[in-house]
Amino acid sequence: MTMEISVPHWQAEDGWHIDVRGLGPPQPMVQILTLLQITTDSEVIVHHDREPIYLYPELAERGWNHEVIPGEDGEVRLRLWPE
Repeated sequence: MTMEISVPHWQAEDGWHIDVRGLGPPQPMVQILTLLQITTDSEVIVHHDREPIYLYPELAERGWNHEVIPGEDGEVRLRLWPE
C-alpha cells in the first residue's frame, strides 16, 4: 500500500509541517496519520481549522504526544512528538 500525502506539507527547522485546513472529515486525520507513519522520529506541526478531538486517542495509541500551540487567527495549531 502506497502512502500518499495530498495536502501541503514541508520540513522546517522545527520539524515537519502539514496543513489540513479546509478538509472535511476524515481527511485531516488520514493525512496527519500518514505523515506520522513516514516521519516516525521528528516533531510535526499541524495547521488545522478546528480541534481534532478524535485524533488524540489515535495519537496516544501510536505513541505520539500532542499540545495546542499558538497559531494564526482562526487556526488550531498542534505540536506532535513521539514518546
